[in-house]
Amino acid sequence: MNKRLIARARRIRLAIFDVDGVLTDGTLQLGKYGEQIKAFNIRDGLGLKMLAASGVRLALLSARKSSAVALRAKETGIAHVLQGKTDKLEAFHDLLHKLKFAEEETSFMGDDLPDLPVLRRCGLAFSVPDAPQIVRNHVHYVTENGGGRGAVREACEFLMRAQGTFESQLAPYLR
Repeated sequence: MNKRLIARARRIRLAIFDVDGVLTDGTLQLGKYGEQIKAFNIRDGLGLKMLAASGVRLALLSARKSSAVALRAKETGIAHVLQGKTDKLEAFHDLLHKLKFAEEETSFMGDDLPDLPVLRRCGLAFSVPDAPQIVRNHVHYVTENGGGRGAVREACEFLMRAQGTFESQLAPYLR
C-alpha cells in the first residue's frame, strides 16, 4: 500500500458516504406513487458497522431525499444523515463545524460531479470504478468494487487496515 495513502487514512475520524452510486448501484426505481426503491448491499452494511465499532464516526450525504436511506442509516447505526443537500460542500462544512472535525480528519466517498467539491477538500477521497473520469482524477482511491456492489465495504476495510483496527473487528467472526 502507498505510504501517503495510509498516512491519510490513519487521520480519518469521520467517514462520509454519498448514497446513489456509492451505497447503491445508482439505479433509481420509482414506484407507482413516486416512492423510491433502493437496493443496498448487505456486506456494505456490515462494513459500516465494523468501521463505526472501530471508532470512526459515520455520515451519509445525499442530494436526494429518501425514506429508504433514513431506514438504512438507522439499520446500520449511522447517526448523521444529511439528505436533500444540493450544496454538498456547505453541508460538509456544517457537519464538520458541528462535530468539530478538520477536513483532513474526514474521508468522503462519491461518484459524480456534485461530489467533487467535497472530494477535493476531504482528507481521503474515495470513488467507484464507474464514476466519470473527471471524478476519478480527483480522488485518492478508486475501489475495485462498484457502487452497491461492495465498494463501501472495501473503503471501510481499507480505513480499518490502515488504522490497525481491522483484526479486532474481524476477531468475533473467527471464533
